[in-house]
Amino acid sequence: MTYFKKSEWLAERLGQAGLVIVDTRYALNDSEAGIRAYAEAHIPGAYYLKLSHDLSGPKRPGGEGGRHPLPEPAALAEVLGRIGIGRSTTVISYDDQGGAMASRLRWLLQWIGHDGDVFLLEGGFAAWQAAGHPVSSETPAVVEGITYEPVVQNGLLISQAEVRAKIGQAGTVIIDSREAPRYRGEVEPLDPAAGHIPGAINRFWNEGKRADGTWKSPEEQAERFAGLSKDDEIIVYCGSGVTATPNVFALQDAGFRNVKLYAGSWSDWSSDVENPVAVGDEEKA
Repeated sequence: MTYFKKSEWLAERLGQAGLVIVDTRYALNDSEAGIRAYAEAHIPGAYYLKLSHDLSGPKRPGGEGGRHPLPEPAALAEVLGRIGIGRSTTVISYDDQGGAMASRLRWLLQWIGHDGDVFLLEGGFAAWQAAGHPVSSETPAVVEGITYEPVVQNGLLISQAEVRAKIGQAGTVIIDSREAPRYRGEVEPLDPAAGHIPGAINRFWNEGKRADGTWKSPEEQAERFAGLSKDDEIIVYCGSGVTATPNVFALQDAGFRNVKLYAGSWSDWSSDVENPVAVGDEEKA
């Protein structure tokens, strides 16, 4: 079963019981842009969750945990309950950032053991509008009486210390999901140091989509990761644990089962000056 749905699928199910729509639009250079866009127009019935508030925890001293630390499971569960998401609810998430923010929510739900289906809206809000579907500026009411019971799947995560110990280890592949210039250390607009984790290979997350913006098939995703063994432990990171999540799902779609997210990612790694940094291209897998 694919993890994305087209706007026609959602249009036919607006208002359906057991389905919650979540708007996750967010601009890294303007933290209020998403909520402004939501207030102006959104899919009818959609709730808004903000990356830096609802889908992340508070920033920690010294940059530990990165720019978007994971939220505490109990705090995330409270947020989910008030927008009507229980453990078996079907969720469809959208953004206008190519699916990166929507994927963050989908990964968080996987992390806390969600039982229901979680989909991304293919093409995001722009595709919804382009198809001529209705929009709304009304904010739906907070839902009462739903308590989300998280069952945390910590095997989906890996810590900075564990990543450090895995560098160069046989049977482990580290994937950097950022654009190539950031991976190579040619530019670094956000974090303390430029470069990448030594030994990491580069697979830019947005290459998981076709030229028209649709997500690639499992077979096409497998081609992106050709040369990697299904027996390998795959560690995926990006700048702050957000755009790595589409790569996590691409790998899972391609049949890789031992895939872990380094949630703090480069922003966490580069906050510690003792951590080694590599620049340039690593040998391709």
